This record gives sequence, structure tokens and C-alpha cells, in this order.
Amino acid sequence: MFDDIDPRSTIPLYDQIAGRIRLAVAAGEIGAGEALPSVRGLASRLRVNPATVVQAYRSLETEGFVEMRQGSGTYVRGVTAERRQQEQEEQGRRLARELLAEAARLGVPGELVSRALQRELGGGGRTGRVTPSASGRRSRTGGGGSVACRTSTATTDPAGNGTRPVTI
Repeated sequence: MFDDIDPRSTIPLYDQIAGRIRLAVAAGEIGAGEALPSVRGLASRLRVNPATVVQAYRSLETEGFVEMRQGSGTYVRGVTAERRQQEQEEQGRRLARELLAEAARLGVPGELVSRALQRELGGGGRTGRVTPSASGRRSRTGGGGSVACRTSTATTDPAGNGTRPVTI
């Protein structure tokens, strides 16, 4: 769940951690009543200060995603279907902003990105859930219109210094 936490990102670490947990709750990966990793355990695993994890958990508690129980741990609260949908939409917008920022950095016009997304989603304005297959290629499974995978690919560095991975 925390594989894409990036200490070099402009997004604060606590916000990245909270975002991943929000997404996992919204996607149903973590259910109501389930315990989150301990503060020390997660801090050790991510190699961050425990205060960073506490800040993430407090943020989630304020938003109503988790309940912190003194001496017992942090547990996922029951989240309404509407709240789950809102979080999935927000994560979709965040992914779109990241994709467009990377495209702009590479000089790829937004219109080309939009067309590519439409092709990947099956074209014709249809929406569906995109999931990774065993080959790493995406397949359309129909349904809710959200993108449920991140795809890594290689692109040529504009300076001509070989290739580098790009996550979309």
C-alpha cells in the first residue's frame, strides 16, 4: 500500500501516507474496524520519523476515516458509500493533475493525453474500470469509470540521456 511514498516529492510525507490510506479505504482494501499498522512499525517500514505517521493518522482521524484509541492503535471507521465515491473522485483528479503536469514537462499537449486516455479506456466516451493484467498491460473491466492502476513505462529523456521510468 505504501510503495509509492516519495520522500523527494513536494507533497509532505504525512499527506502521502494519509492519501494512500484514504485511497485504500475508499477502494475497500481496508475495511471498517481493521487496525492500521502501529505508528512505530509504519515509521520503521517507511524510514520516516514516527511523528510523521502520527500526523498522518491525526489528519485521517479529523477527516473521519480512522479512530485513534489510546494504547490500542488506530482503526478504520465505517465510511459511507458516498464518502468512498468522493475520495475516489478526488484521487482520480489528483492522478489526472499529476499526469498532466508530467505531460507538460515532457512537452506533450493535454489533447494528446486526453485522446490516449480515451483509447486506453476503450474509446467512444465509454467509461470503465482499468486494472493491471499479469502482463503489465491494462484491461477494461467495465463499471464505475475510475482508473484503478498505476502504470510504469519508460520514456526518452528530453536531453537525450537514455530512458527513465514514468508513472501514470
